Amino acid sequence: MAKPKFEPRLPKGMRDFLPADMIKREYVFGIVREIFHLYGFEPLQTPVLELRETLMGKYGEDAEKLIFNAQHAGGKEELALRYDLTVPLARVMGQHANEITIPFRRYQISPVWRGERPQKGRYREFYQCDIDIVGAAGQDADAEIISLIAAVLRRIGFNNFSVNINNRKLLTAIGQYAGVEGDLLGELYRSIDKFDKIGADGVRDELIKRGLSADVITRIMEMITVDLPRDQKLDFLKELMGTLPDAQTGISELRAIQDNLRLIGIAETDYDFDFTMVRGLGYYTGPIFEAIIAEGGVGSVAGGGRYDDLIGLFRTDALPTTGGSLGIERIIDVVEAFNLFPESLGGTVVQTLVTVFSDDTRAESSKLSAELRLGGIRTELYLQDKPIGRQIGYADKKGVAVVALLGEDEIASGEVRFKRLKDGQEVTVRRADAISAVKQLLG
Repeated sequence: MAKPKFEPRLPKGMRDFLPADMIKREYVFGIVREIFHLYGFEPLQTPVLELRETLMGKYGEDAEKLIFNAQHAGGKEELALRYDLTVPLARVMGQHANEITIPFRRYQISPVWRGERPQKGRYREFYQCDIDIVGAAGQDADAEIISLIAAVLRRIGFNNFSVNINNRKLLTAIGQYAGVEGDLLGELYRSIDKFDKIGADGVRDELIKRGLSADVITRIMEMITVDLPRDQKLDFLKELMGTLPDAQTGISELRAIQDNLRLIGIAETDYDFDFTMVRGLGYYTGPIFEAIIAEGGVGSVAGGGRYDDLIGLFRTDALPTTGGSLGIERIIDVVEAFNLFPESLGGTVVQTLVTVFSDDTRAESSKLSAELRLGGIRTELYLQDKPIGRQIGYADKKGVAVVALLGEDEIASGEVRFKRLKDGQEVTVRRADAISAVKQLLG
């Protein structure tokens, strides 16, 4: 057997999605988009490529090592594939300042690219589903984002999840209280951020390696691992370091978020305060959060927070902004693993296949296809010259629910025969009743 001229393969971390996979993905995207609209967010689209200078210096050194540079021969502009959808939003807010009404609620569902090591739930090309509220300074905006993420997860079918909330100002205050300053504060963040992977002992060992003294490490670990009910956690931190301005502000903002979540009816079991949660991106300035699903072992499936300074890099004035991003690839992986897709979803968008008995009947089969489509039935006309049995087998393999059989006898009598493949039920009806007959068979 001859070999193809080119070996068909993909770059690492990239994937194809065949129709059955895309139907499942579109189902999840549809739920996400529905909830976004329900909360009053409006769509935005930005280019795949940004100027490299737009992206660099916004995420932190570790993240920026993962940015894909993109260049074409003779090109004078240094370009890069977008790393996320947040920095492009900040650019849009500066570039289209006179065209956008503040406050601005936007969402974007688009692919992004990162040069990460591919593994389960982590890819080099993946979709982000972002929501942001630009121009709202109050914690009611942060609560809106958290509420929306909880609504998406529940609507998809997850019941065992938690949105963990922290505040960058509190993390700064914890460092100040423990006596950590300057560059060591960044080192502290990086160590704490690994807590869910290496645990308390691992974080303690990291802090020792970074040169922190034993008493400093003890004070830090006491604060970030406090095991108390939600309200008492904030009381505990206030008692320890309530005189520090960053601690006062951070605790006040978390209490305000909690009050707003209660006001809009978010269940107490849906969220908690977690002082080990850092969020790696460098532009966060206040409250931060991550959503964790217990099932599937994929960890965080959504995250976000407040970043009041980023947009000011592209304008003469800053705009208070908060937002979140759904890790939709991880969410889809867990939905797949636990088979949370509805049974009716199927593996094809086609509801009815119109068969063709011969060249003599093809014209009427084409007309019937058009009639069914006008009636809102998703219809495929069979285009090859194959026996009827092969055509029905094709429909069955593809997962089509109903086949239309229109032979010479049916054409002569002005009728059409429909067969539902899952149970073999057949009905013969007048052509005028074809649409209603198919809808009944489809249920």
